[in-house]
Amino acid sequence: MSRLPPRRLSVAPMLDWTDRHFRYMARQITENAWLYSEMINAGAIVYGDKDRFLIFNEGEQPVALQLGGSEPADLAKAAKAAEEYGYNEINLNCGCPSPRVQKGAFGACLMNEVGLVADCLNAMQDAVDIPVTVKHRIGVDRQTEYGVAAEFVGTLYEKTACRTFIVHARNAWLDGLSPKENREVPPLRYELVYRLKQEFPDLEIIINGGIRTNEDIALHLQHVDGVMVGREAYHNPFVMHDWDRLFYHEKQPAPERGEIVQRLYEYAQQQLSKNQGTILRHMARHYLGLLHGLPKARVWRRMLSDADLLRPNRPELILQAWQACGGTAQP
Repeated sequence: MSRLPPRRLSVAPMLDWTDRHFRYMARQITENAWLYSEMINAGAIVYGDKDRFLIFNEGEQPVALQLGGSEPADLAKAAKAAEEYGYNEINLNCGCPSPRVQKGAFGACLMNEVGLVADCLNAMQDAVDIPVTVKHRIGVDRQTEYGVAAEFVGTLYEKTACRTFIVHARNAWLDGLSPKENREVPPLRYELVYRLKQEFPDLEIIINGGIRTNEDIALHLQHVDGVMVGREAYHNPFVMHDWDRLFYHEKQPAPERGEIVQRLYEYAQQQLSKNQGTILRHMARHYLGLLHGLPKARVWRRMLSDADLLRPNRPELILQAWQACGGTAQP
């Protein structure tokens, strides 16, 4: 894209969820919201199969790659590779609390090593011409004072060129909570993120955590520059349907479900014809929430998750599931 929309709305990086197949569906619903990849370990890109980790679909942009890592040289090489593949932004994960990520010395534990984070951001920024951003928490463990987040952001403001901070408005507990509990137990403290914007007005501050409705989004946008939505956008992707109209002032109506289903069918046809190890289940698992809240949503979910129906790898199953819910589609 020659001219990128602002990061007013974005879909959060979610491990095992926001892969290229989900992002393709999301882009059919919203043209303007930024889409973030699941977190990819920088070393996997540097020393592994770049195509496996970096290929994305034409039309996904604006799309950001989230990297995990704490080795500046590897992060710089991975960022450069991502830029060459066409990503529009590199985001450093400083918020994931999982033990596996901690063992690799990255994620939320990096909030305790702001000097290393600065080195990582600077190494990546020196390697690429696209923006390098950071996603972090308001604190780790039982740090409750605002100064923790303010010092982290302030130090990076002084020592790096990073000007976009995506802030999950919960603490990350590095010990004693599972990753799922870390998304639910530590309280949401949106007021601390608002305060960061007040203290650093020339930074782009994007809020994340527990945001589910367009009413929530509109409220947050009175205080910060952007809103990142996570699980709600995955489990109920049609929540994104009015984003372009409400938050980007688009006049053109977004496609309805029937048109989206048709596009997903054509996409599955194209992906399966490439015969690159992709199977229908890899795509269909991301579509289960598309009819969320509709009377026959259970029929849709059951058909697209039925192992026997998925096994033949026929993209027509997507149309058949839609028709079973009373929809019409062109084969």
